Amino acid sequence: MAMLRRHEITDQQWEAIRDFLPGQDGDPGATAKDNRLFVNAIMWIAKTGAPWRDLPERFGKWNTVFQRFNRWCKTGVFQTIMEKLQDPDLGVLLLDSTIIRAHQHAAGAEGSSAEAEALGRSRGGFSTKIHVACDGLGKPVKIILTPGQNHDVTQGPTLIASSDAEKMIADKAYDSDQFIEAIKAKDAEPVIPPRSNRNEERTYDREEYKKRNVVERFVNVIKQCRRVATRYEKTARNFLAIVQLASIFVLLN
Repeated sequence: MAMLRRHEITDQQWEAIRDFLPGQDGDPGATAKDNRLFVNAIMWIAKTGAPWRDLPERFGKWNTVFQRFNRWCKTGVFQTIMEKLQDPDLGVLLLDSTIIRAHQHAAGAEGSSAEAEALGRSRGGFSTKIHVACDGLGKPVKIILTPGQNHDVTQGPTLIASSDAEKMIADKAYDSDQFIEAIKAKDAEPVIPPRSNRNEERTYDREEYKKRNVVERFVNVIKQCRRVATRYEKTARNFLAIVQLASIFVLLN
């Protein structure tokens, strides 16, 4: 077995995803014989945060790699892999969000508005917000992008829509009567501390709430990819694919 370079996929990880990638025998078009090299190229870009033009020559021409990445993003390859690997622990669902500062190069997607590309202005400046739902093991269940100024609770209903979890845990940013009722309508228990300005007191399970650090740890792990911690991609589609790629490796570990 050849020695792995830094930021490259292991044999065990490769075996877990290889059959989910485009270019299998019987697929339309050419059979891909270099999928592993290509995945390693995307991993290198995601982990280092380097410009595409700085992609090492061993991966091939940078523009060829980028165009292939762009095609995979358009067809939802990374979303599919993430879904194939999921085996959620349905005991709890944990919600959180994080603001990602967007590099100036992320602006200006041709033929599209900033809002359509999940770019906006928040206290962090030019930014995108990642909204995530994780299971009790810290494995990703759903990921959504919005402009950075969007409030956390706006994406709460979408994050929980397909979940059968018994308890749904989130911080007080998700404390709204409408969202609390949406959780209860799913026969789940909301574990969300009340905001201090509430007129009516509301109780919650303080012991269960301690589990919320699981989703915080997930966010910290995916941010170890520099291209997640700072957004460089012009399109929301491609940035979401980078976030999904980082999430795939959480599922694989």
